[in-house]
Amino acid sequence: MFEEIKNALIEELDVDEELITLDAEFVNDLKLNSLELADLVVLCEDKFDVEIEEQDIHSLITIGDLVDYLDAKQR
Repeated sequence: MFEEIKNALIEELDVDEELITLDAEFVNDLKLNSLELADLVVLCEDKFDVEIEEQDIHSLITIGDLVDYLDAKQR
């Protein structure tokens, strides 16, 4: 799942591959703005066939948080 998110960040949002780690923060490390974060949410919802609850989005600070969230939603 990490690799799929990594590829989406690189291909869709033009994030430098070297910055992408499980501990990388979307805003502080990857410098994503709110529109890019919304795009990432939609990409993940489509790719993993899950719905990311609006109230949960604010708790997804790092890539690792997103991976864990999506993993839990797919169970």
